[in-house]
Amino acid sequence: MKIMYSVSRSDGMCFACSPKNPIGLHLEFSLEGDVCRATFTAGEEHQGWDGLLHGGLIATLLDEAMAQWLWRRGVAAMTAEMLTRFSRPVPVGVPVTVEAWKVGGKGRLWELSARIILPGGRVAARATAKFLTIKEGSLQT
Repeated sequence: MKIMYSVSRSDGMCFACSPKNPIGLHLEFSLEGDVCRATFTAGEEHQGWDGLLHGGLIATLLDEAMAQWLWRRGVAAMTAEMLTRFSRPVPVGVPVTVEAWKVGGKGRLWELSARIILPGGRVAARATAKFLTIKEGSLQT
């Protein structure tokens, strides 16, 4: 059985980037040369361990930065594989920078990297991912 999904973001409810999603992260990305970048300050509602950003949300920030790199270049793609390395805790209430860039790819496959940078420049987490271009208009499972 095939299930068709729309690739349009017209519903405006993306958890990571939509300003309309009441429980979303409301990330605002910019494209600066070859790097897609946003800042994020976690609130208490985003924590796992007391005072620290939940690891799943760290992965979400990294994934969204890479997806936005593609989206802002007119490429609709979905995450096919992602490897995340957590190096340092991300404290709640502290602004961090998330950035992504292309590292390779061929055909419909894109390879990207991303990182979360703490104030002072230390890297808290990194990810590499492969994204697969979605056929225009829909995707099938």
